Amino acid sequence: MENRLKNKNTNNPDVWTAIQHLHKAIAAGGVDPKLLALVHLRASQINSCSPCVYASVAGGKKAGDTDERLHNVAAWRESPLYSDAERAALALAEGATRLQDGAPGVTDEIWEEANAHFTEEQIGAINLEIALTNFFNRINRTIKEPAGQTWG
Repeated sequence: MENRLKNKNTNNPDVWTAIQHLHKAIAAGGVDPKLLALVHLRASQINSCSPCVYASVAGGKKAGDTDERLHNVAAWRESPLYSDAERAALALAEGATRLQDGAPGVTDEIWEEANAHFTEEQIGAINLEIALTNFFNRINRTIKEPAGQTWG
């Protein structure tokens, strides 16, 4: 796959500044970076965004997660490797990512489960991580960004 956008460094620097501020807001939410990487990974798997799958595995490993847990995210419901809080965050990521015609999205049950495990500030950070992941997934799919590339 060849990237359609040849020189990303000429893009508007205000966009990169805004993205950096979003990352700071997510980090300030008090959510474990391993959990954020799992959320990023699951949304990216759903959207078939290979560079974001690659980046979230690298981020998860950097945060101290294991290969076994990262490789099992696609089947998190069937795996005993995740805590109840992680399961709630993964369900939230799936519900918020799958918004196609007829999908239920984030149901009251998913929302209530997330509220049982996270503070409002943490849920805000998780939701922002999901939204930013979906943002990058769509850009990367549009420009055909290959996996294994670095950004910024």
